[in-house]
Amino acid sequence: MRLPEGVAGLARLHALIAEHAGGLEPDQVAIGIETDRGPWVHGLVCAGYRVFAINPRQAARFRERYAISGAKSDTGDAHALADMVRTDAHQLREVAGDSDLAEAIKVLVRAHQNLIWDRTRQVQRLRVGLREYFPVALEAFEDLAGADALELLARAAPDPVMAARLNRTQISGALRRARRNHVELKTERVRTALRSEQLSQPRELSAAFAVVTCSLTALIAGLNTQIAAMHKEVASYFERHPAASIYRAQPGLAAVLSARVLAEFGDDPARYADAKARKNYAGTSPITRQSGMKKTVQARFVHNDRLVDALHRQAQGALTGSPGARDYYDRQRARGLGYQPALRQLANRLVGILHGCLRNGTPYDEDTAWPPRRPLNPSRLRGQPPHR
Repeated sequence: MRLPEGVAGLARLHALIAEHAGGLEPDQVAIGIETDRGPWVHGLVCAGYRVFAINPRQAARFRERYAISGAKSDTGDAHALADMVRTDAHQLREVAGDSDLAEAIKVLVRAHQNLIWDRTRQVQRLRVGLREYFPVALEAFEDLAGADALELLARAAPDPVMAARLNRTQISGALRRARRNHVELKTERVRTALRSEQLSQPRELSAAFAVVTCSLTALIAGLNTQIAAMHKEVASYFERHPAASIYRAQPGLAAVLSARVLAEFGDDPARYADAKARKNYAGTSPITRQSGMKKTVQARFVHNDRLVDALHRQAQGALTGSPGARDYYDRQRARGLGYQPALRQLANRLVGILHGCLRNGTPYDEDTAWPPRRPLNPSRLRGQPPHR
């Protein structure tokens, strides 16, 4: 049956289930759905049903049991989902019972990250435009998203002709308002770069590019304001969570990065059976492919991109913030692993440490997390990570 959105549709579904359930309790009713969020999922969980969020790829493979022709319809998909929860519920994962606060943090951190991604896209568009008609601006401004670059590009120097007229006072004022260090040195560097020779476009074309530059700089400045405001909201919500101190104590995790990890992992204590399950969900643990005499161990390429990004950044920060993490990383490099594989191994280890801290309700301890080992022979090291 096709049901409408909203309260009326959900009420009709409850009535439909009651009509066919034959006196069963709500927790004896299993529901398969191809999402794990939204008002409907929340309503079904609150009603007491067992709700299974099924990945569309799983449903597609299961559908092939009935037909290999590739035919697809909503009715067929509903039949496949119903059979999955009827016969294979023990192989599926129920929707996690995360707290309302954890769900709220997820909404905020994802919106915050989306704004950052949007800003990156706009900065790239600005960079491409400047390269077309004003290439020396790329040499003058290292950070196109910085307040000083945006101010000078939008108000004083949207095109090469106006840029050449900027004086030291205007440039240094913009740098000071952006709270830059070494203002005098940077002022001279920017002024010299803006007055250097460059290939130019015709006047009309340059003026058109200047209009686009002003528009993009205004958009990026607005995104900067909203990102800063969202940053404060994320930190505020995160600090209210009971596990905030445990996450924040982990090496390489600051407030916003901790909030991202918490949001993507969730806070349902029964969601992960052990550390291995959490590592598998994180996408940091390798997968084994074995067939006959062939066996390979590979990195996971199907994973939660937001969570993997946060854990990768945590591992990078832990290299300088934790002696034990740095030693573990050096040992992986000594085994012959490259920078990224060694960093992924470190992230995998950090996920296991986090799981233990959350399970026991204890903060991170350097000596407990990294027991003493035999000293590493420096001559075995095959390289260091690139400068960040």
